[in-house]
Amino acid sequence: MAKNETKTKSVLMQGNEAIARGALAAGVNFFAGYPITPSTEIAEICSVEMPKMGRKFIQMEDEISSMAAIVGASLAGAKSMTATSGPGFSLMAEGMGYAKMVEAPCVVVNVMRGGPSTGLPTKPSQADIMQARWGTHGDAPSITLYPNSVMESYELAIRAVNLAEKYRTCVTLLSDEVLGHMRERIEIPNLKTIKVVDRVKPTIPPEWYKHYPENPKYPMPLASFGEGYRFHVTGLAHDAKGFPTNKASETAVMMERLRNKIRHNIDDIIQIESFMMEDAKIAIFAAGITSRAAKEAVLMARKKGIRVGMLRPLTIWPFPDEAIKKYLCDKKAIIVPELNEGQLSKAMKRVMGAIWSYELRKSKNIIGLNKNNGELINPEEILKVIKEVK
Repeated sequence: MAKNETKTKSVLMQGNEAIARGALAAGVNFFAGYPITPSTEIAEICSVEMPKMGRKFIQMEDEISSMAAIVGASLAGAKSMTATSGPGFSLMAEGMGYAKMVEAPCVVVNVMRGGPSTGLPTKPSQADIMQARWGTHGDAPSITLYPNSVMESYELAIRAVNLAEKYRTCVTLLSDEVLGHMRERIEIPNLKTIKVVDRVKPTIPPEWYKHYPENPKYPMPLASFGEGYRFHVTGLAHDAKGFPTNKASETAVMMERLRNKIRHNIDDIIQIESFMMEDAKIAIFAAGITSRAAKEAVLMARKKGIRVGMLRPLTIWPFPDEAIKKYLCDKKAIIVPELNEGQLSKAMKRVMGAIWSYELRKSKNIIGLNKNNGELINPEEILKVIKEVK
């Protein structure tokens, strides 16, 4: 690799800007969106930068049309993205399900804010975690990423685009009001060093092409509208060429494909961070902005001789079941701080309930530390809980 290709650029950057610039670095060439606090800077930056690059930006009339636009652009061959917050994310849910059903690669960024409804537009929240998994109707699988820094916002924006293109699905990138608006100095890599996944184009004759093969390999060939390959697109259950079907056998193949492309590639999709877990007796399970306070609480507890560690999922969905079993099943207690009523805690209890015996459950605890009033959880609050269970 040439020396100048390894150089990085040190810049002071906001979280929302990092997401926008990461997506552009990954090749996003179509953005459709509607302004909503606290995600608006993503659209603003894309509206300025994309025309300079010969890429397309459009402000739509609402979030429903924004979601429809990025699906259409994806089907026409574009790498597409939109960005929103809670109320807009709710409006996009049906379109996200459609994107998953027709297997159109796209990315939806949700910079979370307090809710429900209009809620707290300028305050952080983590209350959309379950919505990111279950917000669409039907058994649609989900890939959902959640960074905890400006640098990771840049990196996971790239990763979200790559995963969408690789697995032909709609990927959700979560952020939150504080992470979206905080500024940190980060090292932007040379664009030549960034791994970018592009969809693979079919090379077979058009008459052999199946848009929805039964046992696909990933990345799998993906034809776009106008390239001479005949296929149909519908939200109805469909066969290998995309045409509607009521046959149970063909529907079963379709649903298996949607599940298996996630289930069979768990190791590629899931990312976790283990922090000081080697000798920990107590564990903290935290994601996103709350994990920053959790890491500080771990360091504070260690200074007091308390053996605490933290496990952090960068991939929220699929949920990191195996990592939880590996790192947390022997801990005295697991503390789960989050800015909601206990969404990660519920997922944690599902996993741990399956591996703890009845007797062990009597002596172990999953302890939730929850806020939903627009304020962050601070390290001292987490440390207090650590002291109570040590």
